[in-house]
Amino acid sequence: MTLDTPVTTIEVRNPRTGVADYSFVPTTPSELQDIARAARAAQVDWQALGLEARIAILTHWVEKVDAAAPEIVAAVTADTGRHAESLREIGNIGKWVDRWSAVARKALTLEPTPTANPDIHSFADYSPYPVLGVISPWNFPLSLSLMDAIPALLAGCAVIIKPSEVTPRFVEPLVASIAEVPELAEVLHYVCGAGALGAALVDEADMICFTGSTATGRKVASQAAARFIPCFTELGGKDPAIVLEGADLDRATSAILTGATLATGQQCYSIERIYVHRSLHDAFVAQLAEKARAVKLALPEPDDGRIGPLTFAPQAEIIAAHLADARAKGAEVHSGGEIETHGGGLWCAPTVLSNVDHDMAVMTEESFGPLMPVMAFDTVDEAVRLANDSPYGLSGAVFGLEDDALAVARRLDLGGISINDAGLAPFFIGDATVAEKTAFKSSGLGGSRLGPDSIKRFLRRKALLVNRSTRKSPWWFDA
Repeated sequence: MTLDTPVTTIEVRNPRTGVADYSFVPTTPSELQDIARAARAAQVDWQALGLEARIAILTHWVEKVDAAAPEIVAAVTADTGRHAESLREIGNIGKWVDRWSAVARKALTLEPTPTANPDIHSFADYSPYPVLGVISPWNFPLSLSLMDAIPALLAGCAVIIKPSEVTPRFVEPLVASIAEVPELAEVLHYVCGAGALGAALVDEADMICFTGSTATGRKVASQAAARFIPCFTELGGKDPAIVLEGADLDRATSAILTGATLATGQQCYSIERIYVHRSLHDAFVAQLAEKARAVKLALPEPDDGRIGPLTFAPQAEIIAAHLADARAKGAEVHSGGEIETHGGGLWCAPTVLSNVDHDMAVMTEESFGPLMPVMAFDTVDEAVRLANDSPYGLSGAVFGLEDDALAVARRLDLGGISINDAGLAPFFIGDATVAEKTAFKSSGLGGSRLGPDSIKRFLRRKALLVNRSTRKSPWWFDA
């Protein structure tokens, strides 16, 4: 895209009706350059305010967000077709400001450090990356746009966010809340457009955080690498769950059903493949299918059920292809199993499959929908091998006696593993009390969003070395 590319309008589909009922004019590359230039200049004063002042400003902004909550929630619900998750998304903002503020107060406190040489005194210092570029996805449009922005702002960065063009409605009411806090409005900017604008943002920022598909993540990381700027990515997943002998079936089926269908399975942390010890397999499938059939679609209103529509229409084609492939290769469907059309929207009921294997796309490729394929295993070694047989390594779950489950978890090539539960890691974003995690394999690159030092990824480290000796140093040259 060149700077003189004509401005066009982007139409946005409503996932509940299938109708394009919203449109916006995308930010142009020249406008992005102006925004980046202004943000970079404003960042100097933002950093100089100090941590406590930045905390106070973000806390004040949370009050503005809360006041605008009805408009923002309505926009996110229209974006995604889901209401309950929209309420959780807006609730994350205040929670994350509180959590990351606590992390920042501890992590950004600097103390002198001794060196092996008593004459040389060492001091640590931090310098924030001036402008963070955030490229966020469509599945949780509000919270995922701010998940990295909030800690970066507390660290002293300015932030420019390019949300998905699939779910942009929330930007207008959210930006209105930002405008009510002038100090924040200078350093927190949203720009809207398609993929080309995201690529342009990589060229303007000093650091990039990208959440989305592995295919796009590779492009973003390559572009960032060419500029020698850091790039943190959280990408696709094909999260496994392992159910060992001794597992509580009622607990396992409830946790896995929730972990596989929350947000209609449209999250990278979804459980997408399930391995069950053969002695439990039939009972597990029967119980999971019974529970799955009891979960209702959110029709006719968003609060009338738990399963919302498929937000991104092309994803329905991927899910349908996975189901057709599985059926053709002998899979048995116990619940759901179809893409349904209601009121113009595309829907998929919770779908339990058995008689599946790794020759099927549903066990090896990311579905991003409420599909639960179940495969039997005979030995722990087999379960570990199957769970690790994937290019992805984001997260997963193990159910069983705690010591047995922990032993299996330590053998899995996954970043965040829930024991006797599913999808725990996202609930602890910004929490200094939990262990850090990173993504394995093709599921991401870079630092953790968990743990006491996670905010430091937005900072460059400086070592200040002071020579306090009154003697000449042995490494000096004398004229």
